[in-house]
Amino acid sequence: MSPTSSPAAGAALSAARRSRELTDTVGGPVVDVLVVGLGATGAGAALDAAARGLSVVAVDAHDLAFGTSRWSSKLIHGGLRYLASAQLDVAHESAVERGVLMERTAPHLVRAQPFVLPLTPLVSRAQATLAWAGFRAGDTLRLAARTARATLPAPRRLSAVETRHLAPALRSAGLRGGLLSWDGRLTDDARLVTALARTAAAHGARILTRVRALELTSSGARTRDEVTGEEGEIRARAVINASGVWAGDLVDGIRIRPSRGTHLVLRSDHLGPLPAGLHVPIPGETNRFVLVLPQGDGRVYVGLTDEPVDGPVPDVPEVPETDIGFLLDVLGSVLDVPVHREDVVGAFAGLRPLLDTTSQDRPGAGARTADISRRHAVLTSAEGVTTVVGGKLTTYRRMAEDAVDAAVAARGLAAGPSTTAALPLVGAAAPHVLAALRAPRRLVQRYGTEAPAVQALADLDPRLGERVLPGHPVTGAELVWALRHEGALDEADLLDRRTRIGLVPADRAAALGAVRGLVGEAAARQG
Repeated sequence: MSPTSSPAAGAALSAARRSRELTDTVGGPVVDVLVVGLGATGAGAALDAAARGLSVVAVDAHDLAFGTSRWSSKLIHGGLRYLASAQLDVAHESAVERGVLMERTAPHLVRAQPFVLPLTPLVSRAQATLAWAGFRAGDTLRLAARTARATLPAPRRLSAVETRHLAPALRSAGLRGGLLSWDGRLTDDARLVTALARTAAAHGARILTRVRALELTSSGARTRDEVTGEEGEIRARAVINASGVWAGDLVDGIRIRPSRGTHLVLRSDHLGPLPAGLHVPIPGETNRFVLVLPQGDGRVYVGLTDEPVDGPVPDVPEVPETDIGFLLDVLGSVLDVPVHREDVVGAFAGLRPLLDTTSQDRPGAGARTADISRRHAVLTSAEGVTTVVGGKLTTYRRMAEDAVDAAVAARGLAAGPSTTAALPLVGAAAPHVLAALRAPRRLVQRYGTEAPAVQALADLDPRLGERVLPGHPVTGAELVWALRHEGALDEADLLDRRTRIGLVPADRAAALGAVRGLVGEAAARQG
């Protein structure tokens, strides 16, 4: 992992590259693999296939990380909750993949996050004992996954004073201490997807956003350019459907049971300093928590729910007031100063693409979505289209590997085994290399070895060093970088995915004018 590759050769995604590669692809020669969907799994599949030497085209009807992949808790879980439900294989797989991200492929984007479980009067001693046993088991998972102790510290018990030091917002009355644990935390889930797509591009994959797959067959797809409306055909020897909750719209026989996970967005100053996140037990549940997740950008996320969703799948899920009320009630059970509805400055919801295994004669029957296995499934249709569904963000790489393995086998492609477990993403480097970079720490945590190049834009043009929005750290240089190197095409791409300004509607509205001006300047320069 060398810092000399910044910016990575061939990894720059731009409007000009999209236009050129779209022209070469639609109606062009047959490629080895067509991937539909550019969330984490789809972008991961594009990288996996391209790294094996296959020719790859990956398309999405919208933008990178448009769907579920940008609505997560931004955590890379070690699989602890799956131990409690005896899903030992899923737990081990999660722990292994967490270690891969933290130590090999994306140490610039994933780092250790401490969490405190406060032992309030609502947590019985029996529950505390069970939780402590779970954290110890989670540390055993870390060991089994061969993740270094230096990467993830050991869990430990906390005194009441230590607990309040790590989470001053907690109610002190009746607090008898806490339990400290560690897990992986992403700087930003959408940035992970962007890094995957750009790394795939560096290996020769064509990454085409705003290209909708209208119909899939074993030999390719009928597509429509959502920018111009022009339709055409992309021919491929193998097709991978990685469209998440929309997978069943493209392949018959795939039945998805979406589950909604809602998060609230609060201002950091409302809760005060939070050196650690919080695990807040949900009353009546033995293995579910509401998470309080400080983001380091003046915001805190609180989540999440797990509710079944019926009917058509929307492009952007809405957050019902019932979800907001539930999260506020659980949060209020441990805080010294309650959080009110008016303190919620934003909210977002993602839909988990869970595979529906209930009887067709009894749709919706069976387990709660919270109880449905997070195992992923790779299914090959009678027509030869490979679909990958289920799973979770942490295990995207394994899902992608399994999907490519299945497509290669089904279509008889000549390709070796996956190499992505040891393949650094764009910007990745060892921690000591990242620490030595001459760039602001915040940029290093978002761009890795490319941080000095982002900072150089601001050094050349002081206007770009200014914040886009007062009180939020994103600068104009980051937006220009996203337009030139990260495939952003418009204001929504910048506000809602390359940065997360748009998670707070008021912030989005305040920043829109400045962002629109930068997009216009970039378009004029290209023209």
